Amino acid sequence: MTVAVGILSAAHVHTDAYAGLLTGREGVELVGIADGDSERGRAAADKHDADYRETDDLLAVADGVVVCSPNAAHEEWVERAAEAGVDVLCEKPLAPTHEGAGRIVDACEDAGINAGVCMPMRFSPLALEARDRYEESIDELRFVSGTNRGQMPGGWFTDADLAGGGAVMDHTVHLLDLVRWYTGMEVTEVYAETGTQMHDIPVEDVNVLSMRLEDGTPFTLDGSWSRPDEWTTWGDVTLDLLGTEGSVGFDTTGAQLQHTNEEDGVQWVPYRSDMNEGLIDDFVAAVAEDRNPRTTVREAATEVAVIEAAYASSERGEPVAVEY
Repeated sequence: MTVAVGILSAAHVHTDAYAGLLTGREGVELVGIADGDSERGRAAADKHDADYRETDDLLAVADGVVVCSPNAAHEEWVERAAEAGVDVLCEKPLAPTHEGAGRIVDACEDAGINAGVCMPMRFSPLALEARDRYEESIDELRFVSGTNRGQMPGGWFTDADLAGGGAVMDHTVHLLDLVRWYTGMEVTEVYAETGTQMHDIPVEDVNVLSMRLEDGTPFTLDGSWSRPDEWTTWGDVTLDLLGTEGSVGFDTTGAQLQHTNEEDGVQWVPYRSDMNEGLIDDFVAAVAEDRNPRTTVREAATEVAVIEAAYASSERGEPVAVEY
């Protein structure tokens, strides 16, 4: 069976990675790219030797689609796919607001399509190993600390109308998703400190979230855009979990080799596996097997509730309970 996959909007920085993985892959065909911005869509299609199609035409031939639009447009693109009965993998976060995320969940479930969100961290070998070790050795969880510090992406990511916010909106979900996946617990309260310190942009670029899980365990997260343009990687994703009988921790971007030559100078070469490859393989398999991708839209909607509470906390200057 060949699974026909299209891309809706080429606005996201991950579009090229996903298109590249879909091109020439056994059992899958990239059947086209659609975009409200035809110039951008055609450029992306040409780059990956794919067809540029109008949205309805693409949805008529696709079994599944990957939504790579700005956050504020996720709802529109996902709803169009749902109306056409086409399975969806949507970039994160699911929506800028919890209310919008809920409408996406309803649209997918009402249409009976399989729908998930791009959470590549669930396909990191280190994160998977940490999950196994967590279940074996933590016993009673006492503290969780994580970082997702990266370079400032620019473009629409710094436009509050298109993105819904800045670094909090962009970087909270990855570690939050893993902690929820490991522990089975939701965040009940958030205290957030945010600011714009590193760049001249209209949204926040630094933040620290102090959260509590259902059993009272503290969970802190630094999700800032605090890495300079010249850096060994785009950023980092680290997580440490401390329990009464042991601890588990990992750094997914620490697996690098330093390579130096006269032509290129100093380069850092990753030797870790491609998490996006696992993400795309899972989505293609989900479409073929008629199941949801590993991270569902319903799960992703709960994470938007935490983001919403974080912004409310930053505005009020006090802890805020998460309303699911």
